[in-house]
Amino acid sequence: MPTGRLYGVGLGPGDPSLLTVRAVEVIASAEVVAYHSARHGRSIARSIAERHLRPGQIEEPLVYPVTTETTDHPGGYRGALEEFYEEAAARLAAHLDAGRVVAVLAEGDPFFYSSYQHMHKRLAHRYPTEVVPGVTSFSAASARLGRPLVEGEETLTILPGTLPEEELTARLAQADSAVVMKLGRTFPVVRSALERSGRLAEARYVERATMSGERTGRLADVAPESVPYFSVAVLPSRVAGVPSDARTDVGADAGTSAPAGTEDAAAAQGEAATSRGDAPTAPTAPGEVVVVGLGPAGPLWLTPEARGALAAAEDLVGYTTYVDRVPVRPGQRRHGSDNKVESERAEFALDLARQGHRVAVVSSGDPGVFAMASAVLEVAAEDPYREVPVRVVPGMTAAHAAAARAGAPLGHDYAVVSLSDRLKPWEVIAGRLRAAVAADLVLALYNPGSRSRLWQVGAARDLLLEHRAPGTPVVMARDVGGPEESVRVVRLGELDPAEVDMRTLLIVGSTQTRVARRGEDGAERIVWTPRRYPEG
Repeated sequence: MPTGRLYGVGLGPGDPSLLTVRAVEVIASAEVVAYHSARHGRSIARSIAERHLRPGQIEEPLVYPVTTETTDHPGGYRGALEEFYEEAAARLAAHLDAGRVVAVLAEGDPFFYSSYQHMHKRLAHRYPTEVVPGVTSFSAASARLGRPLVEGEETLTILPGTLPEEELTARLAQADSAVVMKLGRTFPVVRSALERSGRLAEARYVERATMSGERTGRLADVAPESVPYFSVAVLPSRVAGVPSDARTDVGADAGTSAPAGTEDAAAAQGEAATSRGDAPTAPTAPGEVVVVGLGPAGPLWLTPEARGALAAAEDLVGYTTYVDRVPVRPGQRRHGSDNKVESERAEFALDLARQGHRVAVVSSGDPGVFAMASAVLEVAAEDPYREVPVRVVPGMTAAHAAAARAGAPLGHDYAVVSLSDRLKPWEVIAGRLRAAVAADLVLALYNPGSRSRLWQVGAARDLLLEHRAPGTPVVMARDVGGPEESVRVVRLGELDPAEVDMRTLLIVGSTQTRVARRGEDGAERIVWTPRRYPEG
């Protein structure tokens, strides 16, 4: 007997008119049509394809032994499903061995969270197989909302609602656009994750897209007990701005929207003020200032929370070099300035927030370590900014990035000191260095030198040599994570100030810090400070 042929047929989101021509051809010509259902026997997949079934076809209902209920199967819920999939695949294999054409129906697309996949991985390597794609539920949801999912360089994140809340929160915070599948009983967790990630206001809800009983609207307005499994949460494209709810309220058309032109007027006012060099002054409803740590370099060291805060901001404020590290987003205003106007920059950001703008103030590394968080909070503690919401989003510090590249030099107690005397006198810096070295702390030295500060590195080295041996290891880390990254280990007595600039961070070891070579040829050099400190 000739071998049969297996088809995985995507049926689309539910409306039979959205079946593809190829899907109709396969269903009509198949000798065996298989479809999944719960124990009640009603199959949504069969109902979608029903008009294309013909007399004489063999129907194979694949009835799940469990769905959401408990089971006494020795292998538990997963064991019961695995046994079912094996039995179902064996039933289909019998038809295929008899030379029959078998079409397995799948709602949406066969390779997108579909039951068909379990048949495919058990049978496709044994029989000729074709997968017929279908319109996905999230594509239908976007169409029914009338909102694009992604535009330009935006990315789309698809998440199952069964993920832990912490994971959902992190993924949603950093997503441009997102769809959360499999709601039903997971809805309260998904809603909480959207709220914690700051995305609840823009989240939209779609239930049974293109099917009877379809419902769309703002997710925040949906009662949890009313949510079925066949529903999704959608974070649409941000390029088009905040959606009006006039046509998408749950069960009604009573949405409200801001007066026409309000957002554009505020934007024009902000941009005009920026071009003059001052901040807009007319206070309206408070917005928010989020001080965001970008990490030392590159998107790989940007946290999900920071990524989400940057995406949600209407205005970016910061030192021009750091603002330029943030990808350009359509509609997002960018306000770069010089590195020496921190108080003015903070006041400008807070004034924007007083107008109702969502503002992100960006800093390299962690914003609370020699960066903008302190400057913003200092201004925010004074009138007229006391009521403006301000929060700080942490980032990876330059010291931690440099230490990781070298090994673990910060494995024991350490102190962090800036060598810049622009905001404090050198005598204070020297006193702190003496105290730290006397306590045998590892030192992470920020801002060691610049074009206008050439002598501090040499002065710090000489001071440290009064207490530390010349052979003390020093990590010289420059542009860590950037295109010009360089990490070297030198002896304290050989530290050359001419090789240090503003992009360099120095880590000076304690008396316990060790250096070793690893690898077959000893090319790898590592530095670490033991966790244990000797007694006495």
